[in-house]
Amino acid sequence: MANGRLYFDYNATAPLLPAAQSAMVDAMALPGNPSSVHAEGRRSRAVVSKARESVARLCGVPAAQIVFCSGATEAANHVLTPDFRMGRSPVRVSRLFVSAVEHPAILEGGRFSAGQITVLPVDSDGRLDLTALAEALAGHDQASGQAMLGLQLANNETGVIQPVRTASDIVKAHHGLVVVDAVQGAGRLTLSLEEFGADFMIVSGHKIGGPKGIGALVCAGEILMPVPLVRGGGQEKGHRGGTENLVCIAGFGAAAEIAREALSDAKHIEGLRDRLEAGMRDLASDVIVHGDSVDRLANTSFFSLPGLKAETAQIAFDVEGVAVSAGAACSSGKIGQSHVLSAMGADAALGAIRVSLGREHTQNDVERFLQAFNVINTRRLARNKAAVAA
Repeated sequence: MANGRLYFDYNATAPLLPAAQSAMVDAMALPGNPSSVHAEGRRSRAVVSKARESVARLCGVPAAQIVFCSGATEAANHVLTPDFRMGRSPVRVSRLFVSAVEHPAILEGGRFSAGQITVLPVDSDGRLDLTALAEALAGHDQASGQAMLGLQLANNETGVIQPVRTASDIVKAHHGLVVVDAVQGAGRLTLSLEEFGADFMIVSGHKIGGPKGIGALVCAGEILMPVPLVRGGGQEKGHRGGTENLVCIAGFGAAAEIAREALSDAKHIEGLRDRLEAGMRDLASDVIVHGDSVDRLANTSFFSLPGLKAETAQIAFDVEGVAVSAGAACSSGKIGQSHVLSAMGADAALGAIRVSLGREHTQNDVERFLQAFNVINTRRLARNKAAVAA
């Protein structure tokens, strides 16, 4: 890693892949607007089309079902809306259901008002309470409009994988819509709207080694679509106005090709994660790994050390040359209690440290992490012992 440091924060942002950087540099040299009909414009349009094909292959859909946006947050605000159209006919969605552990981009509800949003509980592992979902849908007034479920494929803090297909089946039985936040799952789990039983899916470029500031809304078809959030010159078939971000789209497409190939690395990464957790348990028998009893992303570990606040631990790791997160990186410099831990019934005041790995990591990197962990844990135990003696 750069400057001898270890970067273990891939769930926040994966390092830019060389192939993505190269594609972006090449795109910078193109003068044409992708909407222009002359040769220069057509060359730029070809770059967008190629990238769209690559992102579509990653998501398991035809290229026509990809709408490029400025990122996953914009995609969420685009699709989380009461106002849809089926052809020229308006379709009303009157209630949004979300789990209590969703990323804030979903939890905030997009264009729904606060009174239209229902937050559903999760179990102690952070998985959606399916009984609560079924009961809530049973009580929904379908005459007022359709229901929508916004559900993540995998949690950004714990890595816990949600029962997306089962939840979708419940929603479909009540004639509702399903939006899957696949931001953390892309490149780590196989994506398929059909297998998920979903209507829409959200993906992001910078989580898979592409550039920041680009994402996509993935649609099951082109008949039922949300009313556009960004209106303008009719780009993206009228679904998202504004000249396409050619450079970032090119990088996103290159990263998507590699992310699709990287699915085979899951076992290697899971082995590193398991060694990391086993090493922590050897050094600190009281370490708490959240969500470790259910299916998780292979690259993610979310742990707490009793008596050591996550903010303090994060700074200590940084001093030791290891970049980790104290929860999600949702806003610059913001460290607060994890709503995910709160929803799971865990100690949110104590917090937790998130370690998220990538395919570039090695066994040696894990051992170096454990050396830093041992230093930090030794200090923690000494402080705890001194506090008891006092």
